[in-house]
Amino acid sequence: MKKISLPSIFSQLLLLFFVLIWIIPTFGLFISSLRDKDLLAISGWWTSLTTTKVNEIYRMAGMENQIKEGDFFIIKGKLFDSNSGKKIQSFGITSKRINEFAVDDIAILKDDSFVTVNEDGEYILKSEKEFSKKKGKRLFITALSPPAFTFDNYREVLFKEGIGRAFINTMAVALPSTLIPLIICSFFAYALTWMKFFGRDTLLAIIIASLVVPLQMSLIPILTIYNDFGALFGVAAKSYPGVWMAHTGFGLASTTFLLRNFLKSLPNEMMEAAKVDGATHYDIFLRIILPLSVPAFASIFILQFLWCWNDLLVGLVFLDQVPSEIILTAKLKELLGSRGENWEILTTGAFVSMTVPLFIFFALQRYFIRGLVAGSVKG
Repeated sequence: MKKISLPSIFSQLLLLFFVLIWIIPTFGLFISSLRDKDLLAISGWWTSLTTTKVNEIYRMAGMENQIKEGDFFIIKGKLFDSNSGKKIQSFGITSKRINEFAVDDIAILKDDSFVTVNEDGEYILKSEKEFSKKKGKRLFITALSPPAFTFDNYREVLFKEGIGRAFINTMAVALPSTLIPLIICSFFAYALTWMKFFGRDTLLAIIIASLVVPLQMSLIPILTIYNDFGALFGVAAKSYPGVWMAHTGFGLASTTFLLRNFLKSLPNEMMEAAKVDGATHYDIFLRIILPLSVPAFASIFILQFLWCWNDLLVGLVFLDQVPSEIILTAKLKELLGSRGENWEILTTGAFVSMTVPLFIFFALQRYFIRGLVAGSVKG
């Protein structure tokens, strides 16, 4: 049996700690996106499976709902739906004393009418005089609310707040911006690795040097060039092709460098044997390089896709902030300003933005580590 040592136990515990640090906020965000908005506003996600005490304000029905029974004018109604599961503990008729009366107590209002409230939210308002106001009187209640989960937050976010359209726009940006540099860098990395031509090492040095150039420094100059070309050919610079080209240019150096490191680790004997059998560079690339490079392509796809999906800066510069072009991160930024107090909107929108990266990562994760470390050891 393998001997268990203190360093190995410590490393496993440390790994578990970092996994929990990553999973717990994600799980909390998912639970928050499913909670009732009223409960979410007053309690944390960790209380989602417990009963919560809530203070709420309701308005009773107005004069149009009154009926006369004997000497009294009566208004009957229910404060909330029976399916909500809420149980009223106390109620009040003023904001200063919201817990003044217990359930089934009689509360006398200023106009000498009186009201009783049951545990399930039913109330009876009585008065010897006829009710004359269209707007009903307010009731302040303290109730116990059971755990409540709903998909209403997702329906509102996807169809009313525009997140659904922004999701489609982001997919239209991220997929081409990932596939285009992946296709280009595959040929580029092969040429830098297995083809001999003048200036190959210089070109590789330029690619490595370009990795240290900050993206922010080149955004405005590139957009200016796009505007000039767009004016020349009658094409708008702020468009999907523009942002595709921008992401391709910014990601091409890193993707080429990573893929070249992987291709360099492949045995040279296979390439020489293929050449002896009469294979061209195109045949070698299609029949040998591509099948062997699936882990590397998967790793590069994940890294490039996550960068394009989570990007905000490039999307703000190269796309107009209109419903037909706004991306998910820009839409969330907009909601943060306009709906900053609506936690149910923000948490649901944030989790929607995480679904695709999580799916991509878990679907390709078995290739991810293999692709990243494959070029670190020769052979």
